[in-house]
Amino acid sequence: MKQLQLQHHLVLKQNVYPHRFMPMAMPLSTPSPLIHLPKLPLKLKTSPITLTTSSRLLCKFNDSDMTSQLEILKPEGKKPEKRVNGIFWILLINLGIYVADHVFQVRAVKVLYLYHNWPAWYQFVTATFCHFNWNHLSSNLFFLYIFGKLVEEEEGNFGLWLSYIVTGAGANLVSWLILPRNAVSVGSSGAVFGLFAISVLVKMSWDWRKILEVLVLGQFVIERVMEAAQASTGLAGGIRGGSALQNVNHIAHLSGALIGVALIWLLSGISSQATEPDAHNKKK
Repeated sequence: MKQLQLQHHLVLKQNVYPHRFMPMAMPLSTPSPLIHLPKLPLKLKTSPITLTTSSRLLCKFNDSDMTSQLEILKPEGKKPEKRVNGIFWILLINLGIYVADHVFQVRAVKVLYLYHNWPAWYQFVTATFCHFNWNHLSSNLFFLYIFGKLVEEEEGNFGLWLSYIVTGAGANLVSWLILPRNAVSVGSSGAVFGLFAISVLVKMSWDWRKILEVLVLGQFVIERVMEAAQASTGLAGGIRGGSALQNVNHIAHLSGALIGVALIWLLSGISSQATEPDAHNKKK
């Protein structure tokens, strides 16, 4: 009986212990899913790198996308709008008044002439935009375009209009003071000679290109001013002698040039006075 019990005990021991220790022996013989667990930290370490590179790629993509949008929105194909310069407005006004006066024969335009017997205040300005005939207009427009554009390049749109009105009205005022009362003044010749002088004076600089421009323009302006001065002297003698008939107003030519010189001298003096306090403050 003892032997049977012992054998039965051994049989039970063999039947129980193998089942109890079987799981502990399985990792040695067959792979288990738990073997992949040590690799999890590696995946966690590499995952931020993957995220950062993807974010960098995303940023680059956004930059390229923004750049492409900016290049599309950039108005390279569109040409910049060209604004009409002041000299072209002056030319158009002169042409428009001439067409209204001589082509359509609008009688109201005659009010813009400067009548020396009883002038209105506005006629000293408006007469600079009126002309006697086509030859009178075409010659003035030619010189207005050349010298007016030079003045506008240096002094701007406002400087051009100021020069035109001041020299033209000033020349008409001098003509009204000197010429007889039965005279009528029209034309932009006074303003043209004023722009002559201003265009030379504003170009004076130590730059060799400016010096060349002054030499080319200066000799032309001096020649025309001297002719106007000689003609004005003869006209003044004719007025004293009793003859007041003169088609070309050389007095307006000479006075327009002198007023242009005085205008530049006055504006340069004002600008120098304005810059002196700034220089004095900088020294302090």
